Amino acid sequence: MTETQTHLPNETAARFSSTDNPAGDGLRELRPALLRGWKRRCPACGGGPMLKSYLKVRDECPVCGEALHHHRADDGPAYLTILIVGHLMAPLLGWVFIEFRPDPLTLIAIFATGTVLLSLYLLPRFKGMIVAFQWAKRMHGFGGDET
Repeated sequence: MTETQTHLPNETAARFSSTDNPAGDGLRELRPALLRGWKRRCPACGGGPMLKSYLKVRDECPVCGEALHHHRADDGPAYLTILIVGHLMAPLLGWVFIEFRPDPLTLIAIFATGTVLLSLYLLPRFKGMIVAFQWAKRMHGFGGDET
């Protein structure tokens, strides 16, 4: 192994450790945290699952021990889901109706099913991204202070 490979885990751990920087002003990279959140993984290590059920966030990561109970996702994931699904499905609905002229009941059945499935797919991923964003920006107690 090269010298860089032997120090890589320690450097990675130091970057995510809040004990090395008690002031909490260390840099947490946003893009990797958001990608981990999209995958519903811990924003700190990417190894542990963030959610213990469909939308329930774990109190801490089972792998690295990062506290996740500080999150305040609230209605953000639902708003993002409605925004994205609405902006995708509404134009698609109009295009399909104009282009193919299907029976209205068939159109409603297909698009209602598609809307529900897309919403169920996106909702936990957006929740993971919002929690990861809060972690990366040290919001709501993720910065080390409990206030």
